[in-house]
Amino acid sequence: MASACGSDGGGDDGDATPAPQPVPSLSDATSAPGSPSGSPSGPATSASPGSSAPGHPSGPASSPGTGSTTGAIWHPAPGTAWQWQLGGSVDQSVDVPVYDIDGFENGADVVAALHAKGRKVICYVNAGSWESFRPDAAAFPNSVEGSGNGWKGEKWLDIRQLDVLRPLLAKRFDMCKGKGFDAVEPDLLDAYVNKSGFPLTADQQLAFNRMVAGLAHDRGLGVALKNDLDQIPALVNDFDFAVNEQCAEYSECDKLTPFIQQGKAVLHVEYNVPNGQYCGRSKQLQLSSMEKHLELDAWRQPC
Repeated sequence: MASACGSDGGGDDGDATPAPQPVPSLSDATSAPGSPSGSPSGPATSASPGSSAPGHPSGPASSPGTGSTTGAIWHPAPGTAWQWQLGGSVDQSVDVPVYDIDGFENGADVVAALHAKGRKVICYVNAGSWESFRPDAAAFPNSVEGSGNGWKGEKWLDIRQLDVLRPLLAKRFDMCKGKGFDAVEPDLLDAYVNKSGFPLTADQQLAFNRMVAGLAHDRGLGVALKNDLDQIPALVNDFDFAVNEQCAEYSECDKLTPFIQQGKAVLHVEYNVPNGQYCGRSKQLQLSSMEKHLELDAWRQPC
């Protein structure tokens, strides 16, 4: 689930901070009860993408490889082909070097199977909003739950409460590490420009995002900056690659060049714009671009 575009946050302070409930163990169960039928990620608008039939590319991916490792931290290189599937059973036949899949819904067996095929695997987790359908939902105190973010069963989190959120997110990243993932994609890292229900500032968002990056790196995991384009200059050194939705639709793709300049991939999708309208520019910018269905099922149309 992605954030809405460019709205200023506002609402209650949420100053009361009761102690969080104990965080339950996050097992390798392959599905979370009550998961919504749509993807936990999506664009800022709800316009439906094209209705072409699901499928995948027939030929091998055009890619410079899976990326590189700095110390113990892996990151994909610019131009790396990828697959992003958060809905349904993961189609492991897509011939690309990097997969981004749901960390809760997929077990260590799926990660191991992808590794056996030479793939790197990214763990999608929600960092910026509460999800009622996740197995650890009860561990989040009411004080950190803000306004709904437009997806059923989800609410923005009060990212100012770092001491409350740190152990909860650490447990999620431990799950990713335990299942063998190579990196994490923490979603919703731009609450401060959305109607979260809290008066959040840019500095508070920076502090939260850097905490998230640190939690990933402490576990030897690469970490993606999801959207949050206006803070890229301040955060590019803290994150290992970027995941972006709809920069072509909103004419914002040039803002992602700091990642490319540092040899870090920009994994990019569009939902509402045919890829013939942006692939030329994407290739110039060395973005890893493709068109996807809003549901983020197996279908993809890469540049």
